[in-house]
Order: sequence, then C-alpha cells, then structure tokens
Amino acid sequence: MCTEHTDHEDNTGSRQPQVPSTAFLDATADLIASRVAAAQQAQGEQQVHLNAYPQQPAVWEAVDTEVEDLKSDLDFIVEDLHAHPELAFEEVRSQKVLAGLLEKHGHAVELGVYGVATAFESSVQTPGFDAGVHPTIAIMAEYDALPEIGHACGHNVIAASGVGAYLAAARVLGSSAAQGIEGRIILQGTPAEEGHTGKEYMIRGGSLEGIDAAVMIHGFGYDIASHAWVGRRSATVRFYGVAAHASSQPYMGKNALDAASLAYQGLGLFRQQMPPSDRLHAIITQGGHRPSIIPAEATMELYVRSLGVDTMMDISQRVNEIVDGAALMAGCGFEIQWDPHPMSLPVRNNPSMAARWTATQAQRGRVALPEGTVPDTLAASTDFGNVSQRVPGIHPMVKVSPDDVALHTEAFAAWANTPEAKKAAVDSAVGLAQVTLDLLADAPLLAQAKSEFEIAGGVVTVEDLIT
Repeated sequence: MCTEHTDHEDNTGSRQPQVPSTAFLDATADLIASRVAAAQQAQGEQQVHLNAYPQQPAVWEAVDTEVEDLKSDLDFIVEDLHAHPELAFEEVRSQKVLAGLLEKHGHAVELGVYGVATAFESSVQTPGFDAGVHPTIAIMAEYDALPEIGHACGHNVIAASGVGAYLAAARVLGSSAAQGIEGRIILQGTPAEEGHTGKEYMIRGGSLEGIDAAVMIHGFGYDIASHAWVGRRSATVRFYGVAAHASSQPYMGKNALDAASLAYQGLGLFRQQMPPSDRLHAIITQGGHRPSIIPAEATMELYVRSLGVDTMMDISQRVNEIVDGAALMAGCGFEIQWDPHPMSLPVRNNPSMAARWTATQAQRGRVALPEGTVPDTLAASTDFGNVSQRVPGIHPMVKVSPDDVALHTEAFAAWANTPEAKKAAVDSAVGLAQVTLDLLADAPLLAQAKSEFEIAGGVVTVEDLIT
C-alpha cells in the first residue's frame, strides 16, 4: 500500500535562552552601596579649605558665577547634540554648533586641527604668556555618538561640560579675580572616540605639544574622582585553508573554519589565566558558505582589554601564539592584523588632580567617590587613555543616571537628555574650570601632578609599544 508523504510536526525544535543570573551584579551593587555610604560619611566629616593659593576663593566663586551665566548655552548643547547624533569622523554639524557657540562668546576657533577634519581648537592666554615659563592646560570635549542608539555614552554632556569649562575659565582668567595668574587654556574638540581613537590621531598631529596637563569628564551612574578605564586593542584574523567537497573528498581539504574554531576555543581557555580585570572577546564573522564545501577562508574579529599597558601587550602576544597554534593544528595559513585604528591605552588617573576635582564637586554637593569604590571589573575603554599616558590627566565620572543604568544602552541615551544630565554638565563645567585655573595658579599642585606622572611610568606612546 502506498502512503502519501507528509511533513511531521516533530522535525523542528526550539528553546528560549536562559535568563542570566543577577546574583553577581546584585552582590556587586551591595558592595558598592556600602562603599558609597562610607565615602559619603567620610566626606561629610571633612571641611574643604580653599587656601591652596591666595586667589583661590575668589577664582572659585567667579567660576561658579560664570557657569551659572552660561547655563542656557550648556542646556542647548546637551539638547541639540542629543537630537542630532553623529558618528565618528562624521561630526560636521556638531563641530559647527560648538564652534558657533564659542564664536558667539568672542573666541576664535580653528577647525580641522591636527589632521582630523572634525576636530577643533580654541585657546586663550594671559598677556606676556611664555610657553617656556607659564603652564598650558587642555580641556577636552567629545561629541560623537553611537550607531542606532545615539548619545548612549553621553558625549553631548561631555561637550557641554568642556565648552562650559573653557568659556568660564577664560572669562575668569581675564578678570580681577585671577590677578597675578598666568598661563594658557586650550579647548580641544576631540571627535571619533566611539570605536576609534580620534585623540591618538590628534596626538600624532601634535595636539599635546606644549601641554602640561589635560582634563575632561564622562557621564556615568556614579560620581567618581578616579575610575578604571582599560586599554583596548583590536585585531582581525584571517585563516586560509584549501576548499574541497565535504563528502566526496574531505581528505583533500584544509578547513579554515576548524582553525578559527580552535582559535576561539584556545582564547576561551586562555581567559582562565588572565588578570580578573582584563578582557578578551572574539567572534567568527566568516566561516564558509555551504556545509558541503570545506571552507577555504574564515575570519575572526577580537578585542583585547587590560588595565595595564604591559599586560595588554602580553595578552596580545599570547593571542598571536594561540592563533598560530590553531592554524598549525588545522594545517592552515593565517594572517593577523592588529589595530586598524590605533590602540586605546589604559587611563592613568592623576591622584593630586583627582583630589582637587573631589574638592570642586564637594562645593556642588556631589561626593566624588575615590578610586576602587566601584570595582575595576566594571570598566570600559576610552582614547583619553592615550592622552593620560602622555601628560598628567583626569577623567572623572559624573552622575547622569541611576547607578543601575549601563553606558551604551538605550536607557542611558534617554538619561543623557534630562535635567540630571544638564545639572551634571553644569557641575562638571564648574569643576573642570576650577581645576584648570588651579593648575595654572597653584605651582605646587602642578609640580606634584607631574611628579606623580613620572613615578607612574612617565610618557608612554603607542609607537613605542608596537616597535
């Protein structure tokens, strides 16, 4: 008897992914909460004394006044950039908006500086400024956004704080409050931080020549004076094998996907021997086209992240060895291309500058948490690390969102255009301006910052690491 063929319902299957456990995050949140409470109590028991140099009380008061006068401009930057996000190296409109605001306040702006088309710079200096005698402090502002989710890293807030700090510091430097203080302040618009290293390109064009120290801020779920930022390298690995029919002559092939799979497993096993704060992540982006053909090519993309320059380079070398070994096991060739964009280096936070930042934020009612309050396993990467390995610098975090909202999410993008974000821009503009003017006026502070920088390793360049 002949029966008609029919499809059966049991030839397919499905399963939903497991929901990740929040146990570790919950425990981390409890630990952070206890540390935050301790830091808040400690700061509440301390008095902030403004006696570092004779003009400091008048300078800080003048900065407060100037930033409050600029509040509508800073609100505009937060709102406007948020509404018009632009990707790395495409920030033409944002550059124009920020330059236009600076020009409205009487500052000349140079566009396309240091070989980066969407960068800009403005500067102000006291009469008789001598670069060999008087210090120069750079304030940095970012303004690029992320694909699809816009300002989910809050660069609109960074831009507002940097521009506001520069305008306020420039006004105060030329006022009677700062009489006797000499030096130069530079505002650098630094594009292409997201997924790129715009600051490194600018550095190679000369952006840090003559700079004594640099400052900027970043939005976050906490106020933190010094937080860990890991360095980052990226690599593309291509494996080359020999194609063959997977059924009739598999023995005539060399499977490039096997090499990629072995490398992926090797990288995963290597994580067991990595420092707990460091990261290594990879994906296989190409591994063949049909199951019946042994793949002749496979491609892997990977990131290496580390809190230390030396450990980042050590991990990179182990990656090279793992890739080589995987290719050898599969009988394949390979090539690895590191850093299609220059690597980001870990941020080197300067203790003396961070302490002065903490004092400025206390005046604004914020408790800038000390280093280590938030574990260094909760770390991302930024090209300000490249700056901080060349000159003393700080990159404090300013609370924009609730502490459980992560960067690079739609939720953080929403928080980046709120009253909390605008207040963060104002408070951090005040802090950056006050630290900048203190670095010009307080010679012992700048000397201590430079001493700490040298003790921490001195100048480290990307070129030195890869030669």
